[in-house]
This record gives sequence, structure tokens and C-alpha cells, in this order.
Amino acid sequence: QLQLVESGGDSVQPGGSLRLSCAGSGFTLGYYTITWFRQAPGKEREGISCITNYRDSTYYLDSVTGRFTISRDKAKNTVYLQMNSLKPEDTGVYFCAAKRASSRCFSAIEYWGEGTQVTVSS
Repeated sequence: QLQLVESGGDSVQPGGSLRLSCAGSGFTLGYYTITWFRQAPGKEREGISCITNYRDSTYYLDSVTGRFTISRDKAKNTVYLQMNSLKPEDTGVYFCAAKRASSRCFSAIEYWGEGTQVTVSS
């Protein structure tokens, strides 16, 4: 059974940092494009960052560029999202997702994790 399991969500103060993990079970994440989505309270889910299976190219939503970094550890079959300088508007449930294609990483998702909660508040 193919599964994605997120972890690392927590409550932090503005300006703080968190590292989210997305672990794969039953498949090798290195062969997939992995995307992190965020769903803020009362808002639609939005793609915020991805790492493709073509040369590990990375993409970021403008609002997180320079603050978030996505990376892949193939030995651990895990993708990370390092989040720095967190803002209250970063609050939401963070989901990782996988697809086999390398293009348009925010659409046509094949597999979803169940999400991890991030709360940024003073």
C-alpha cells in the first residue's frame, strides 16, 4: 500500500522555524514529484513548493520564496520542507503529495498524505 506520512507540524511564534517531513511507504519517493500543499482555515488548498523527479528541480510560491526550502533525502525516502521566518499567515494544515510526472507539480496529484498542522501565533 502506497502511503505518504507527514510529520513535524507544531505551534510556533512568528519568526520561528519548523521542518516538516514527508515519508514514503510502499514506494520510492525519488521517482516522484513531491509537492507540499497548505490549507489555511477557511481557504482552499494551495500548492506552495515542489521538488520534481527531473534533476530535483524546485519551485516555490512567491509568498514562501526565500523562507522555505524543499529537499529530498533519497536514503531516508523522505522529503523535507524547512520553514523559516514563519508568519501567522503560514498557519494551516500542510499536506505532501506525489505524482509520477515532472511537470505542473501543483496539479494532477496521484497520492496524498493526511496532513500535519502548523500554527504560527504569538
